[in-house]
Amino acid sequence: MKMVFSNENRFISNNVKNLIEAQGIATFIKNEFSQGAIGEVSMTDAWPEVWIFDDEDFNQAIEIVECSQTAHAGEEWLCNHCEEANDPSFEICWHCQNDRQ
Repeated sequence: MKMVFSNENRFISNNVKNLIEAQGIATFIKNEFSQGAIGEVSMTDAWPEVWIFDDEDFNQAIEIVECSQTAHAGEEWLCNHCEEANDPSFEICWHCQNDRQ
């Protein structure tokens, strides 16, 4: 068993777990409900951690984690309809609501 991801946000950790499991890799979350222990243990020791059962899946799981954390990287794009600049994570123009093309 190896840890492949840790984050203070339980939602993000569960999302990463789901992405890895969607590729057929068995996972579990350690410290899922440990945030109430902060103060008794260090803050980062109480963060939820995503672990894989089979060490042979480690490289594939790390690749999935890296892709999930860089999905919104990119450059601003200009709307073809109104020529407004949009954040790379937007799929529709914030100004005119036309699809990204």
